[in-house]
Amino acid sequence: MLRAVDFGESDRVVHLLTPDAGRVVAIAKGAKRSSRRFPGTLDVLNRLRIQIVRRRPHTLARLEQAVLVTPFAELRTRPARFALACFLVEIFDRLAPGEGGGRDTGALYHFAVQSLTNLECSEPDGKARVLLELRALTALGLRPELLCCVRCRRGAEGERVLFSIAEGGPVCARCRKPREDFFALRLGTLRALAQSLRMPLPQLARLQLSARDVGAAQVLLRQLRHFHLGVELKSERFLDGALAVARDVAARA
Repeated sequence: MLRAVDFGESDRVVHLLTPDAGRVVAIAKGAKRSSRRFPGTLDVLNRLRIQIVRRRPHTLARLEQAVLVTPFAELRTRPARFALACFLVEIFDRLAPGEGGGRDTGALYHFAVQSLTNLECSEPDGKARVLLELRALTALGLRPELLCCVRCRRGAEGERVLFSIAEGGPVCARCRKPREDFFALRLGTLRALAQSLRMPLPQLARLQLSARDVGAAQVLLRQLRHFHLGVELKSERFLDGALAVARDVAARA
């Protein structure tokens, strides 16, 4: 479950990520007072087995029943875990394809479940944040180009690379035009990000990425995300604060 909003005196409107239909929005009638049909199930992050009915085409679907499958309880025991999980599901809620989905909705759903499962047994940091956000964008079909010029397809060269946010990848010296805006970062940073996409999700902690590279990657991904969304995520400030506290605690340990 991606999001829930109270509607009227007793109803809730829920946003759900499904493996077949993508993101589905449905109304749960009487959800705030029915313990039989929705017994403590309609919470963000919960994995559910649901029954949805649509009375007429092009109308809001109705959630008839929801059974809790996986509560991801360990995500709620540590602020950094919970904050990063909320950050990921807000990305899904904003960018996942709507009802009808597409051929990749199953892969997106699988990534969502796998990422939350792995977060339950990890202590996320800035590196985990950028690598999971990159994976999320990839699962959504928004993977940036990392190693080749987006205009001529030649491999990126040199120590520093100029990255076009609008075009989603590096632009080589041969293809650049005067007065274009680029984001500069190390080629080594882009190579590390590309390597992370070839690694199994549970092994991402092994990837070597310096604090400087993590910071550059975070700024790059924030700009890409803002380009696609046009707005800031509500969960981002919460995540920034939770990771800062986790860093301070680790430094004092």
